[in-house]
Amino acid sequence: MAKHPSYLNGMKWIAALIPLSLVAGCFADETLRGHGAADKIWVLAEARDFTATPSITLTFPEQGRIVGQAPCNSYGTTMDVPYPWFETGPIAATKRACPELETEVAFFDALGSATLSEVFGNTLMLSDDDGMLMVFRSDG
Repeated sequence: MAKHPSYLNGMKWIAALIPLSLVAGCFADETLRGHGAADKIWVLAEARDFTATPSITLTFPEQGRIVGQAPCNSYGTTMDVPYPWFETGPIAATKRACPELETEVAFFDALGSATLSEVFGNTLMLSDDDGMLMVFRSDG
């Protein structure tokens, strides 16, 4: 049996690791969450089409998920487009009524119509074709 030079044994390991590294790269979070929005509670600070209230929050607890609190109800949705794009799936919310239900509906409408996102430090901005829709801030 022919002996291979020792450096070829090392190359076998490298050749085996290359596909694994490519697969690992496929699981990187390219969404807003992976670009600075994770591990923070985002509180609504400004809104274009309704009065912003600090009772409205947005979080990204795991890849592909958005959850938060609206003025009356907790909600959740999906999002898996790459940053800086922003697109939610259908928004599911609890069904409590409250005096701020009109603001909640406006918030859900704005969240569903956002198409772009920007994260800079502790500020998150969601926009549509007409410009800024909502600005969120976090303490973290």
